[in-house]
Amino acid sequence: MDLERSPYLRAMQQAIDVAKMGPLTGDLPIAALVLDESGEVIAGAVNQREALQDPTAHAEVLVLREAAALRGQWRLSGCTLVVTLEPCPMCAGAAVLSRIDRIVFGAWNDEYGACGSHWDLPRDKRMNHRPEVIAGLLADECGNLVREFMAEQRLQEDS
Repeated sequence: MDLERSPYLRAMQQAIDVAKMGPLTGDLPIAALVLDESGEVIAGAVNQREALQDPTAHAEVLVLREAAALRGQWRLSGCTLVVTLEPCPMCAGAAVLSRIDRIVFGAWNDEYGACGSHWDLPRDKRMNHRPEVIAGLLADECGNLVREFMAEQRLQEDS
């Protein structure tokens, strides 16, 4: 897929804007959106682990919960998950179990990524559902959000 012409480009740009709200509560700037079958955003979330003191409050888990509640069903068939950072194992597993059609992510997560870098849960043959994965959309912009946040955290720790 030509990422520069991706139908998910606008949604990823929106996710980047949402991700910028994360640091306001001390959370990593990671955001996720769920798009319906027509490509319209039906739910959005930013990481809220620090804000909620909840280890499961990753943007992907929160947005999948919101989308399921709005649709009135846990199966999100026909939907797309757009996230600024490659999902971790928990989030990739939640996406698979939600029956989402595809996962589109920006930056690779070399430490905890579970959609192709460190692990590859969505394409694991043992899974009963395997969503399409589109990787690297606006990767530099998405990665810079996390890198800049972490650099700022280190500066604060050193002072």
